[in-house]
This record gives sequence, C-alpha cells and structure tokens, in this order.
Amino acid sequence: MVADRPPRYDIALGKRRGVMDMSADEYPVWKKGADEYPAPLRVVGPGAVFVEHRLKIPQVAESAYIAPTAVLAGDVTVGPHSRVLFGAVITAEGGSVEIGANCVIMENAVIRGVPNQETSLGDYVLVGPHAHLTRCVIEGDSRIATGAVVFNGARIETGAEVEFNAVVYVNTVVPSGVAVPMGWFAGGQPAELVAPGDWDRIRAIMGPLDYPGTVFGVGDSDTRSLTSGVARRYARGLALHHKDHIVPDERHLPSD
Repeated sequence: MVADRPPRYDIALGKRRGVMDMSADEYPVWKKGADEYPAPLRVVGPGAVFVEHRLKIPQVAESAYIAPTAVLAGDVTVGPHSRVLFGAVITAEGGSVEIGANCVIMENAVIRGVPNQETSLGDYVLVGPHAHLTRCVIEGDSRIATGAVVFNGARIETGAEVEFNAVVYVNTVVPSGVAVPMGWFAGGQPAELVAPGDWDRIRAIMGPLDYPGTVFGVGDSDTRSLTSGVARRYARGLALHHKDHIVPDERHLPSD
C-alpha cells in the first residue's frame, strides 16, 4: 500500500493540502504580477569601472559592451554596438571623448581626452591592443593597429589606417585611403611617411609641428624647464581626481 503524500501548508489558501494538487492560479508565486515583481533595471558594463570625473559620468548605449576591468572616466560617450575590451582605458581629462557606433577598443588600449581639443572616433573604428590615442580625431572606417600611437591634434581621415607600432605625430593629417606602414613615422599636413631609420628627416618634420606647444603648452625656448613645468601642469590637473567617485553598477544606466 502506498502511503498518502504528506500534506503541505498552502500560504495563499491558509490550509494544508498536497502541493501537487495546487493549480497555477492557487500557487502564490505564480499569482504575482509585474507590478509586484518589476523587471530589474538594465545596466551596461557591470563589473567595469565607471568614474565620475569633473562632475561627468560616462554615457554608454544599451547595445554596447564594456568588459570587466575596462575603465571609463568622466565625459565619455560610447555609441551603439561598440565594444570596449578588458583593460582598456577611456579617460576624459578635461576634454570629452566620443566613441561612435560599431567601434572596437581592444585590450589595454588608451584613449585620452584633454582640454581645448576634440577627441572622437567615428563609426566602424578598430583600435588594437596597447594602442594609444590622445586628443585626436579618427573620422571612421579605420584601423589603428596594435601598439600604434596617434598624438595630439592629429586627424585620421575616413578609411585611412595606422599599422602596428606606427606613430602619427602631433598636428598631422593622414588622408583618406593612406596606410601608415608598420613602425613608420607620419608627420605633416598631409602626412609624409618616413621609414623608422631616417632620423634626420623625422627631426626635420617634427620641428614645425610644435610638439612642446601642442602637448604641453610651452614654447621651444622653455626647453630647459620643460620637464619640471610639464610635471607641475600634469600634477595640478590630475589633482582633480581627488574628487572622483566610482559609479556603482546599478547606476551604469544606458544612455539610449
């Protein structure tokens, strides 16, 4: 003889009965509606570090992906379907950074915005691992390969590319369709491409482009005090990070 199923206590009906005999309408959890169990807020980049810097919080499209260990600081915008991978840093140090749609910022790349100059990536831009971009414009449909450096005031026109470990110097324009070869130097408007061993030509191009003034805000006559002056400027500006706040995951709300 099979023993009867032990009775269970029915919270909703306040009486004992077999659980298997309950209907869906009777079971209390199944009776809860959307108002009683609201859907959780959709957040972007859970586990990533979002930093409120200079009273600005990163803005990220809902369809974008921000990996854990990536860092977004300040006035940063990431567009739809873009991906920011592990260890990448996008920081707005007094100037905004805008990332378009369908961009990929790969591992350990750094994109830095600074005051008084646009920093933006158009749509369909691939930035390789360990690439470094500062205060520059990448118009779109471009690849900035592993280890490449694009300096302040540079512009990479639509469809241009910068190969592995190449350098695009300050205030340089790389025209559409041009590819800066692996390890080469690009300088000027439009860019002249120079092989890495031709130091005399590289120095000749660098002079008129004004690296000290563009990057550090000092003139060539200040060379003797360049290092100490630059350090003071950076330290003073970076002191504002004392007022930063880490944005908790539940406040990583999508911008769209």
